[in-house]
Amino acid sequence: MSLPRAQPSLRARAVRYLSQREHSPLELRRKLLRYCEAPEEIDALLASLEQAGLLSSERFAQSLIHRRQQRYGNLRIAQELDAHGLSSDATANLRQSLKDSELTRAHAAWARKFQALPQDAAERAKQARFLTQRGFSGDAVRAVLRGEGTEDVD
Repeated sequence: MSLPRAQPSLRARAVRYLSQREHSPLELRRKLLRYCEAPEEIDALLASLEQAGLLSSERFAQSLIHRRQQRYGNLRIAQELDAHGLSSDATANLRQSLKDSELTRAHAAWARKFQALPQDAAERAKQARFLTQRGFSGDAVRAVLRGEGTEDVD
């Protein structure tokens, strides 16, 4: 007869999640709610993790941006940051650095998919749709399709 296995504490679960990757406070809260009935207990735990430096909205935002910036534009990344409950005030510097590099990133994403500038309206629409669906701004899309921004990218 084996003894029942003890369930890990709420803190141990949170630390395990954070050891796998960065989480936003909202995301970690959602995951922990499955294991705890009292939301105030989770709020206290999140506050203690933030104070101990184990949970950081800034680090999460940097991690998300780093993972997404080569494939997606500012609009898509900003939408993801908002979905994770990160205010634009807290991530203003990160969002500004994204804005500064958007044309270069848009051209790199375009170059991975297409070999030449569009020759007709249908091809132009296809390439514009590709970049727009990835969250690049209209200005960046127009600049890439005019051939601008190529001098910054190898």
